[in-house]
Amino acid sequence: MSGAHIRRWCCGAGGIIYVLGMWIYAAFFGVEMWPFLLGLTLVAGVSFVDDIHSLPDSVRLVVQFVAMFLMFYQWNVLNLESWWIVLAALILCVGITNAYNFMDGINGINGGYTLAVLLPLAWLNSRMDFVDQRLIVVALLADLVFCWFNFRPKGKAKCFAGDVGSVGAAFIVVFVLGLLILSAGDFTYIVFLAVYGVDAVLTIVHRIMLRENLGEAHRKHAYQLMANELGMEHTLVSSVYMLLQLAISVGMILIPATAVWHWGYLIGVCLLLAVAYVVFMKKYYHLHEEYLAGLKK
Repeated sequence: MSGAHIRRWCCGAGGIIYVLGMWIYAAFFGVEMWPFLLGLTLVAGVSFVDDIHSLPDSVRLVVQFVAMFLMFYQWNVLNLESWWIVLAALILCVGITNAYNFMDGINGINGGYTLAVLLPLAWLNSRMDFVDQRLIVVALLADLVFCWFNFRPKGKAKCFAGDVGSVGAAFIVVFVLGLLILSAGDFTYIVFLAVYGVDAVLTIVHRIMLRENLGEAHRKHAYQLMANELGMEHTLVSSVYMLLQLAISVGMILIPATAVWHWGYLIGVCLLLAVAYVVFMKKYYHLHEEYLAGLKK
């Protein structure tokens, strides 16, 4: 590998800062969370290798499930009596991690979105104490360092997350959010991932309707249409996603903490986001079709 290749690869794997941040946390504050740290290292490690040399999807999925199993061990939720719930949760968490990775397509979007998730989690943790606050602080610092180099206009980013960064950040977010959900006994806190979730799920549905191969690369996410077909600046699109998710999360924290309010809020937010997605696609998706038609000429 030439020096130029090495420099390009290092620039493309800047997201390793998230893993390094958790190792530094463990070095200073202890390794009581070793299953989580081991799982993070495994899932980020295979992504690190994949950034260098493409690996089969089956290899990455197996490692991701093993890493999630370690996370679940850290959560202390593994038991044979509720095996079907554990299995469903494993599939959901692996799906969230991969969706997080798919959403990493423009400068600043994952860094900004991770900030929008971790800040409300830190706020809630100061009141509920479901995880060591220092872990969230270290993760936030790692994210801010990454954003310093990545949250920049198109063509001006100094580094990119790569799979190692997007998957690593997702693993940390899922770990902390999972602890909140388990501590509160309230699944509706999944609304902290609503913006990414609705975009990712509806884009998959859209591609299924178009009979596309879901394993092939594409640029059909709403944020991609904004940045590509509409020509919006990367930092603007990333800010929209970040601020929208931050507002949704803060709203969740401020409403009454009852099942009726929380479930109503989750359903209402998802419906509004879904309607906004459909309206946006109906108005602007033709631009993407024109782009695809131009490629065939």
